[in-house]
Amino acid sequence: MRTGAVAPDAAAPIVGLAAAETIADVEPVAAPAAAARPPGATAPVPAGGDLAGADALARARAFAEPLLAGQVLDTGEDAFAHAEGVAQVLADIGAAPAVQAAAYLVYAGEVLTRPEEVVGKAFGASYASLVAGTRRLVQVQRAAREGLAGTEQAERAAQLERARKMLLAFSRDLRVVLLRLASRLRTLRWFAAAHRPCPAPLAHEALQVFAPLANRLGIWQVKWELEDLSLRFLQPETYHRIARQLDEKRTEREARVAAVRAQLAALLADAGIRAEVQGRPKHLYSIWKKMQGKGLDFAQVLDVRALRVIVDDVDDCYAALARVHARWAPLPGEFDDYIARPKANGYRSLHTVVLVDDGRPVEVQIRTRRMHEDAEVGVAAHWAYKEAGTRGYAGVSAAGAFEERIAAARKAVLRQLLAWERDLAAPLARDGGAGFDDRLYVFTPQATIVELPAGATPLDFAYALHTELGHRCRGARVDGAMVPLNTPLASGQTVEITAAKEGGPSLDWLKADSGMLASPRARAKVRAWFNAQQQRATIARGRELVEKLLQREGRTAVKLERLAEQLGFTRADKLFEVVGKDEYSLRHVEQLLRPAQPAPPADDAVALQRARSGSARGGVLVVGIDSLLTSLARCCRPAPPDAIGGFVTRGKGVAVHRADCSNFAHMAARHPERVVEVDWGTPAQGREAAYALDVQVEATDRPGLLRDLSEVFAKERMHVTAVNSHATVDSRGRIARMNFTVEAPDAARLQGALAALRGVAGVRMARRR
Repeated sequence: MRTGAVAPDAAAPIVGLAAAETIADVEPVAAPAAAARPPGATAPVPAGGDLAGADALARARAFAEPLLAGQVLDTGEDAFAHAEGVAQVLADIGAAPAVQAAAYLVYAGEVLTRPEEVVGKAFGASYASLVAGTRRLVQVQRAAREGLAGTEQAERAAQLERARKMLLAFSRDLRVVLLRLASRLRTLRWFAAAHRPCPAPLAHEALQVFAPLANRLGIWQVKWELEDLSLRFLQPETYHRIARQLDEKRTEREARVAAVRAQLAALLADAGIRAEVQGRPKHLYSIWKKMQGKGLDFAQVLDVRALRVIVDDVDDCYAALARVHARWAPLPGEFDDYIARPKANGYRSLHTVVLVDDGRPVEVQIRTRRMHEDAEVGVAAHWAYKEAGTRGYAGVSAAGAFEERIAAARKAVLRQLLAWERDLAAPLARDGGAGFDDRLYVFTPQATIVELPAGATPLDFAYALHTELGHRCRGARVDGAMVPLNTPLASGQTVEITAAKEGGPSLDWLKADSGMLASPRARAKVRAWFNAQQQRATIARGRELVEKLLQREGRTAVKLERLAEQLGFTRADKLFEVVGKDEYSLRHVEQLLRPAQPAPPADDAVALQRARSGSARGGVLVVGIDSLLTSLARCCRPAPPDAIGGFVTRGKGVAVHRADCSNFAHMAARHPERVVEVDWGTPAQGREAAYALDVQVEATDRPGLLRDLSEVFAKERMHVTAVNSHATVDSRGRIARMNFTVEAPDAARLQGALAALRGVAGVRMARRR
């Protein structure tokens, strides 16, 4: 016989049941009206599928009473009395009789071998589903509490928030959550009535998980009572001290608030202001929390009693305020106009504190119906303000899309409480459109809750825990069973990751059809890993090029960091990266390494070696000077019809650069007096000019790529004189980057070749360097 699968407080299994009991021993007990049914017969289920209303409640109570009689929970409660108490809590918050009936069936299910089957036959499929859902939720709840037990304080708040959301997201039928709330409240009431100390874990869970859930679902009665009782058990001295300071019992406080509310309602009605006046006495826990949050002592907590006035429009807000201040004396410094100056989170209302006839302060909040709806279920939700803790009083960030769905869920649940008779099994997502389909909650082996997007896989889970764990993930177990890494997870599962000691992710993980990753954050981490790998390869290539240059120049003793600083880089890796990407010419490094020539005397002309007329290979003429030695710069490789400029070198004639060459611009800025005007001449008769041109090609690497590119140049009748190629890996796959040096009579001829190169399979970019 299984015991303890579901407990009233997630830690209270039923004890003392006979191990030999079977289904035959616990056939459903009929309601009094069905007493004539033969012994052992199961009560028939109506044709609609489920019992409903008072009939279901009476039959459920009769069904559970003999099963639970004499059984004791490990909290010390009588099992049947606990079920009765849960049903009463549900009745107090307006639940239909069918919901109350479910309370008896959940606990009766504890003594059945196959509870879903028996309850389904006797009461219908929806009740059986509710029993199964509650049992599963209790297991998840217990695991969550165990995970919180060993959590550091810094992580505890986030874990608590995930626990609250998980309880809602895991239980698609929020009736299960309502039953858990009522069960915990009943347990705390029992400890209070019995004058027994409540176990701290139960009180902490009631305060930190169940009370905020009740708040979010709008079940205020359950919320404040859970908070007050939790404070009583966790901090009894504080609780009794505040109770004594109030100098009145709760019923007396509520009576006083009701009296003031009636006076204010009559006052506004006489003034012709249509208003709804709500009395809202402060409870012990909210008083204590405000004292803690604002650093106040009891005498400074002025809104021990509070009224809320809801009117039709903004003009009525200020008219009502004027009437309040005319009737009672306002306290100086206690008026806040959040309509004219809304809070950062969008909250709007008028707040004032007045001294009423008995000399006690009462806070009055005045707002329109729209403001009230925004404050209750919108971005300025009351729970976001109240649950923020001590820091929250300084400002709370606006709630997100999930919180807006919580508000929608709250409305849907209240509708379900009033009209559940029609369809007990309907998920909340079908009743009001509120669901939690975009996220799920799973456990680590240590019972830590991890929040993931819907459709997440074990690989997403690994990346959510730690980036390095995701990179090295090689396998996973879900609830103890090995599963593929692309298996979709479900809320409540326990996931364990198997990781290699070293290694990295696979490019296949990024493929949409692989189903490996559902989280954009995890996909970004995989892409970042490959980008980092590519960057390291680029830096290594740049370092190799710089070191080879230093060897050629005989300057291997030069410190690389110092060299980078002299070239204007913060680190050597920055220099290597741009060199490796071919974005920075090594000519800059050469110019820095070679010692400067001594400047010639001012009255000496620059010595220029004359060449034979027309000997310049490209036919470059220096304007105003005939037959100077010229050479085409290798850094930019000019060719007709490029715009060009000349720079007079020392002993090597005029170097011809393209006008847009970065090296030319740099040298011209340093030595403008050595810049000369040049133009394209005509080649010698019978001789076709040939210019060296650099072409850069980037393509997806594949066999035969170099052959296909070379064929394009051959068809264009261009001679390839040099090829330099290297490959890198990024999120797009293996990328080949090639630099071709070709000879052509002019740069215009190159355009056709570039167009043909771009048509080669796999080519992503082809341009002149």
